[in-house]
Amino acid sequence: MAGKVYLVGSGPGSEGLLTQRGRSVIDRADVVLYDQLPGEEILATIPKTAEKIDCGKYGGRHTLEQDEIEALMVDRAQKGKTVVRLKGGDPFMFGRGGEELETVRAAGIPVEMVPGISSALAVPASMGIPLTHRKFASQVTILTGNEDPTKPEPALDWKLLAQLRGTIVILMGVANLPKIARALIGNGKPATTPVAVIERGLRRDRRITTGTLADIATKTKEAGVKPPAVIVIGDVVSLHEPDLMDLVPFEE
Repeated sequence: MAGKVYLVGSGPGSEGLLTQRGRSVIDRADVVLYDQLPGEEILATIPKTAEKIDCGKYGGRHTLEQDEIEALMVDRAQKGKTVVRLKGGDPFMFGRGGEELETVRAAGIPVEMVPGISSALAVPASMGIPLTHRKFASQVTILTGNEDPTKPEPALDWKLLAQLRGTIVILMGVANLPKIARALIGNGKPATTPVAVIERGLRRDRRITTGTLADIATKTKEAGVKPPAVIVIGDVVSLHEPDLMDLVPFEE
């Protein structure tokens, strides 16, 4: 008899922001296939009785390819297991959750989505950066900084993006940050536009690097910024106060 698959978003890295439904599902899992993005604080709470399968990407190296991950999910569920696919943030926010959902459904296996708090929303908030503000931004655009390289042509319209007056949030964009900054400036975005790059979500070792489109690539290189990180572009970045770094508390 087939088991069930849960596609679970773990949120931005703090156990305190893992949803109650996510906690409940993880606690009764037989198998957990996890990325590195949930962070050690959450990964340490996976039941000791569960089979743990590392699916993370480390320094550009995939522990498992996407088709291998999906095959494992189907295999364990077909053996009657309760399978949790644990992903950082929200599974449908650039997390390939849609592809995994299609595969599990095609195999005739019951599947449930457990949404998570996206890092695109929570990470800037934790640094005192509101994505919208009556004075600065009435719209938010969230995009990936690392499009599928097999696409025949890019889907991102940098000319259009450069004209937007609201906030731009970019996930998975650290490696391409110099290209992103050049593309925005080249298409008319002011070089003085504030930028923040926030590393490691809501983990205890998180860090923020701020600058402008003109100098953020240099600053992040000098600071040794590494993924995972959320990039925020827009005037709302000016509201960040270095002394207010813990607006979302960690668990005691």
